[in-house]
Amino acid sequence: MKKSVRLYIEGTIQDVFFRAFLKENAEKLDVRGFTRKLDDGRVEVFLEGDPEKVNKMIELCKSGPKYAQIRKVDVILEKFQDFKGFKVLHF
Repeated sequence: MKKSVRLYIEGTIQDVFFRAFLKENAEKLDVRGFTRKLDDGRVEVFLEGDPEKVNKMIELCKSGPKYAQIRKVDVILEKFQDFKGFKVLHF
């Protein structure tokens, strides 16, 4: 069984480094999905894969890379989308 979640992350982060941190860890854990910065300053992350690995990514998102100050992470269960990799989206 696969797990899919959408996260909305608020805090003081360096966008480029934070998204690179997410991509690197998602690839290490074989978690798929995407991340992008929203207009309101939050970071959106969609994760899917093995439940244990997705849970590990959620914990990494709550701590962030060095110097990140994560204030809030909202986690919403989602329908499985069958992504083929993990992408950093730019809008």
